[in-house]
Amino acid sequence: MWPPVTRGRGCALLALSLLGLLGSHLELARARGTEEEDYQELVSQERFHHAPGPEDPHPSPETPEPKSDRKEPQRGKEKLAEKVNSKPAKNGNGKKVEKSKKAGLKAPNSSSDAESLHEPVREECPPLGLETLKIDDFQLHASTIKRYGLGAHRGRLNIQAGLNEDDFYDGAWCAGRNDGLQWFEVDARRLTKFTGVITQGRNSLWSSDWVTSYRVLVSNDSHTWATIRNGTQDIVFVGNSEKEIPVRNLLPEPVVARYIRVNPHSWFIGGSICMRVEVLGCPMPDPNNYYHRRNEVTTTDNLDFKHHSYKEMRQLMKVVNEMCPNITRIYNIGKSLGGLKLYAIEISDNPGEHELGEPEFRYAAGSHGNEALGRELLLLLMQFMCQEYLDGNPRIRHLVEETRIHLLPSVNPDGYEKAHELGSELGGWSVGRWSLDGLDIHHNFPDLNSILWEAEARKWVPRKVLNHHVAIPDWYQTTNATVAMETRALIAWMEKIPFVLGGNLQGGELVVTFPYDMARVKWKAQEQSPTPDDHVFRWLAFSYASTHRLMTDASRRVCHTEDFAKEDGTVNGATWHTAAGSMNDFSYLHTNCFELSMYVGCDKFPHDNALPEEWENNRESLLVFMEQVHRGIKGVVRDLQGRGIGNAIVSVEGINHDVRTAADGDYWRLLNPGEYRVTVKAEGYNPTSRVCEVGYDMGASRCNFLLSRTNMSRIKEIMQRFGKQPINVQSRQTRHRYGPSMRRRGT
Repeated sequence: MWPPVTRGRGCALLALSLLGLLGSHLELARARGTEEEDYQELVSQERFHHAPGPEDPHPSPETPEPKSDRKEPQRGKEKLAEKVNSKPAKNGNGKKVEKSKKAGLKAPNSSSDAESLHEPVREECPPLGLETLKIDDFQLHASTIKRYGLGAHRGRLNIQAGLNEDDFYDGAWCAGRNDGLQWFEVDARRLTKFTGVITQGRNSLWSSDWVTSYRVLVSNDSHTWATIRNGTQDIVFVGNSEKEIPVRNLLPEPVVARYIRVNPHSWFIGGSICMRVEVLGCPMPDPNNYYHRRNEVTTTDNLDFKHHSYKEMRQLMKVVNEMCPNITRIYNIGKSLGGLKLYAIEISDNPGEHELGEPEFRYAAGSHGNEALGRELLLLLMQFMCQEYLDGNPRIRHLVEETRIHLLPSVNPDGYEKAHELGSELGGWSVGRWSLDGLDIHHNFPDLNSILWEAEARKWVPRKVLNHHVAIPDWYQTTNATVAMETRALIAWMEKIPFVLGGNLQGGELVVTFPYDMARVKWKAQEQSPTPDDHVFRWLAFSYASTHRLMTDASRRVCHTEDFAKEDGTVNGATWHTAAGSMNDFSYLHTNCFELSMYVGCDKFPHDNALPEEWENNRESLLVFMEQVHRGIKGVVRDLQGRGIGNAIVSVEGINHDVRTAADGDYWRLLNPGEYRVTVKAEGYNPTSRVCEVGYDMGASRCNFLLSRTNMSRIKEIMQRFGKQPINVQSRQTRHRYGPSMRRRGT
């Protein structure tokens, strides 16, 4: 920590000592160049000052890249990165435009933003990380608090309150008194170039609290404070006009300091001083800073770390396909309501073909358009797999050669474009979440849970209603049903391809949820609702959460209100909050696919500069979860002539949920290690059973079945071969029983 700026004799002696030290090393300083001189000047100034900007003659040096033992990217990786970044973005007229540092500079959300449209572009730094939790609770302070649940640690942009708003998890920092002496403070723990502040009001169902104007102060020692001024007058920044829409204010000039305070000047009449805050700032170079080193996460993967618009996403997928044409294929599963195609990329050693015995896996993201992190993770994943395959990575090659992988990065491109236009901090918690017709795509599927559970209550299972492949109700398939175009496209995709395992990436939390997402008791908001495969789902969820860098860390701060780390970073969906018609429940009940939801980050739409760290947080989890598709048993069901039998039912004793074979007769059944008695049935064939063993090593155990035809099916086949109708045994018995009397009556 730099010593506080003081006046007097001690300061003069310190200044003389520094001058002497600088004089003794003058030649060394000259050799290091003007950048080092500027940095020394920054840390020895007695007052706050304008920080060097991009147009200044001597900008501040960048932090040197850390050394790594990992091998340098191969030529294929370099070419991929060059191709991705070689084509500049274009506007609607097809003209090239300059990339902005941050998406969303189009629509001003404050008076200072509006003014900036008529002024030279001001330097803007990324968020310090209040929303992403990079700034920890001990770095946040306040003048007073109303109660613990409204303390400074809750003053984070987009933080959400609990449903009941208790003493621990409320939705803002709220001052204990309503006067002009209150403040909210952030300690950056190092000299930082501050460029702006973003504010929201309190997230609450019951209260209306927000700050309408405020001042900004900075300090190097937390004792002496300087107010941001415009000449000789303190600047009063325009704050919020309601509680949810974020408002950004840029400082007239960047200011270097360690501490920054927001001092509310006015607030909503009838409300209280309550704020949620994010600070824009660039940490100054300081390799000796302990806190920076402890929290620093870097990546050596040479990928395109940025948020991509729809056109940029399409271009990136094309580049990946051109770099790896032998293992990738781009296709679309349908269109959004706004007419944007829902593009997917397939990664396989034989793209476009379902290979006998090879399981199908899928990742989907962006069903909520404003949850952009999942979308970018899948774009990063497809780049990574292409690069590593070209480099001969044995793990990636095995995945590609033994699995047919499908990645659908943007289920709701219409919603994403709305969120992307505002940018990562200004979209708030919900802009772009829904489809253009206002539907939540992830919870827009038919409620098959109620159909199955009612049938079980009436003891119709399995005589009238099967315990799997539950049919979609007729009303849902009518043209006037309230179903999004994107949902219909997803259902057609799920029915066409025999997926075995899938994950959909969500945002705003750090947890993996598994079915059922709907509680059996309808009036309960939260209830444990396990599937017959609960033990398998728990393992699948844990496989992702346990390999994530943060999900199972018991010491990490909760994102909003729930401490999922206590449950190993996993939770049954209905235990968290019940929801009918989820993609997870539908996938399990209508297809063979086991589907889970991965909430991959507290921040739904993190800034570009946070993407490398988020990639490192999730990369191993994304790979490990894909590998779980090879756990359990697999095989082919054939007849005695060696032909595959499609649509055969595969039942596991003790688990009241069956799966079916694909068209070629192959099947996959996810199971934990153990011995299982498996029975296969098919129409026209005699059922067959055998014991199948699942080991602890990765790789599904092969368990094939041969089915013989029933006598009746053989008779039908013979009769049909000769163009005759099969004999109806029951009608023959009837004629034999009543034949004489009927003949006597002349019949």
